[in-house]
Amino acid sequence: MAPSFDNETSLFNFVVRDGYGVKGIVDSGIPTVPRAYIQPPAEQINKNNATICEIPPIDLSKLDGPEHGQVAKQIVRAAETLGFFQVVNHGVPIELLESLKLTAHNFFGLPAERKAVYRKEVSPSPLVKYGTSFVPEKERALEWKDYISMAYTNDDEALQQWPVECRGDALQYLKTSHQMVTKLLEALLGNLGVELDDSNIDVFIGKKMVNMNFYPTCPNPELTVGVGRHSDMGTLTILLQDGIGGLYVKVPEDSDMKNKGEWVEIPPIPGAIVINVGDMLQIWSNGKYKSAEHRVRTTSTKSRVSIPIFVSPQATQKIAPFPQVVEKDGVARYKEFVFADYMNSFFGNAHDGKKSLEFAKAN
Repeated sequence: MAPSFDNETSLFNFVVRDGYGVKGIVDSGIPTVPRAYIQPPAEQINKNNATICEIPPIDLSKLDGPEHGQVAKQIVRAAETLGFFQVVNHGVPIELLESLKLTAHNFFGLPAERKAVYRKEVSPSPLVKYGTSFVPEKERALEWKDYISMAYTNDDEALQQWPVECRGDALQYLKTSHQMVTKLLEALLGNLGVELDDSNIDVFIGKKMVNMNFYPTCPNPELTVGVGRHSDMGTLTILLQDGIGGLYVKVPEDSDMKNKGEWVEIPPIPGAIVINVGDMLQIWSNGKYKSAEHRVRTTSTKSRVSIPIFVSPQATQKIAPFPQVVEKDGVARYKEFVFADYMNSFFGNAHDGKKSLEFAKAN
């Protein structure tokens, strides 16, 4: 029998401590969203007010031909304006993308006790964490999402320690996307006067993680959110979304795009992968590139999955704006810090737009 979800302690224990997640709430047959998930009106997402982002996807295969310069400019322009773009002909097999979505649904369809073994407090591996919401202990309202997070160290450890139900596809996704990530970074860093090569690539993508996110059907999507407003802390995020939609990005106030300050929906494009700029790229570029503030809506019709790869610096990496960019700009907008300290700040707070960047602001 499902616990009383009006009691916030019993709800928290059921969802977080016992590992049932949001899926457990939905499976219990609740008719309405529990109070703990109801967002303040300012955070609720009105689907009817959203504009669809109509920027066409970038064809990455053209980076290898005579149009290289033109395509590199498109990538740079996207990073400077919205911080979000979609790519096609990216080198990740389409059949793998389809398989990943099924794998994610299958994993979250497992009995709660099979998933709960990977809860942070009890996980047999420091590389694997199963959880719900973002930082439930710190949130005024919980997010309507469950996830499994798999950190990458090397192939052997991934194949031994990641969950057997998803390790094969997740590792292939990570490996087949590496060339795409490298090409994107070559274009973005090259524009800042930094050459990417084997000697410095780990500075930018030394830490890699694959997540599978699950957004169960929701009885009142207008009252809650799948993920609250935030930017990603790393270098780049590579995101596979399914065909259901619900990903929204905020057009920066200082952008020269129309709709500035408004939320636009990133529509699912079959076979495309979504790329978004993380906070570290914004900092290295001294604010030239924009880490994208984004959020996710829930839906009442179908459960949604998304599968991001987060690439970041290693924890010990020192981060600061590139000297050649600072010289050009005449001012450093961000201070130097160690990435581990930024991570601790990021995960120590609930989602709150781009507030995470305040940690790095120059005094």
